[in-house]
Amino acid sequence: MRSELAAALGRLFQTPPQAYAFLYGSEKYPDIHGVVYFYPFFEGTLVAAEAAGLPHMEDACRERVFGFHLHEGALCKGSPASPFEETGPHYNPEGCAHPAHAGDLPPLFGNDGYALCIFYTARFRPDEAAGHTVILHELPDDFTTQPSGASGEKIACGEVQMNPVPFTVLPER
Repeated sequence: MRSELAAALGRLFQTPPQAYAFLYGSEKYPDIHGVVYFYPFFEGTLVAAEAAGLPHMEDACRERVFGFHLHEGALCKGSPASPFEETGPHYNPEGCAHPAHAGDLPPLFGNDGYALCIFYTARFRPDEAAGHTVILHELPDDFTTQPSGASGEKIACGEVQMNPVPFTVLPER
């Protein structure tokens, strides 16, 4: 398995993503920016997320953890009082309870205002993520509270789009 992973990661970094989203902060968090890439991988998706300009504390023991989700809505629109309101609930095509929504993703750990996370999910493929939004929340998801994990305010958003650049899909297992 280790050699398969090394080979897959090597190909990944030489391959354009099938879908992507540029993250932008709300009016309250204008410094947040980043990108989320969606690569086809086995029967699902390898997600690579990077964000900078995140709110953080100087105390090393109080670093922030942010909820991260794929939402149903297609646009990062809202109002100053309710940023990104049009993103709607978590992406949940199977009607599952939280935290089994297809859009429930691992949290992003802030490191002095920067986060990087790469993970695999079989809950959706990149083409299924396209047309939806990714949201960064101010609080970590508790993976319990219904319907969305009590992850608080939406502080950054990105609209997932298909990448028009053609590429080779990684082989299935």
